[in-house]
Amino acid sequence: MSQYFEIADETVWNPSNGASRIFQRQVAVFEAELGLPSGIGPMENDECQIDRAAFETFVNALLAQHRRTSHAIVLALSEGFTATVLVLAERAGIRVDWAQLAATPGTLLEDVQVSAVTGMSVPAEGEAWIAGLREKARDLGRRMPR
Repeated sequence: MSQYFEIADETVWNPSNGASRIFQRQVAVFEAELGLPSGIGPMENDECQIDRAAFETFVNALLAQHRRTSHAIVLALSEGFTATVLVLAERAGIRVDWAQLAATPGTLLEDVQVSAVTGMSVPAEGEAWIAGLREKARDLGRRMPR
């Protein structure tokens, strides 16, 4: 069995039931973390409608949050979800302001990891961060059937 994630009658993803369940549970976690609705509706009759406008706001907030952290554990826990959301956003034609995200996050850092050995970690350079996340999304996208 599989389920369908759709935006305006276009299927953007057709995952297995297990992958869909895990993804939907992660959606709830990140909605709570961001304090924003994702626009990803409930799964009904194996179909989930995504509200494009709400999803676009969610995607950009998620990417901004991901950019502001340098905490290794937070990054490890969120990178796969963020890359999966990025695939869906690209399939939906959602515009991401990569230039703004590439800019150094400045004093808005969140979840900074501090080590007695290395001191405070900082987020990756903008272009390196973008390249890494986009590569992860490309890799996942090849494994995400429509």
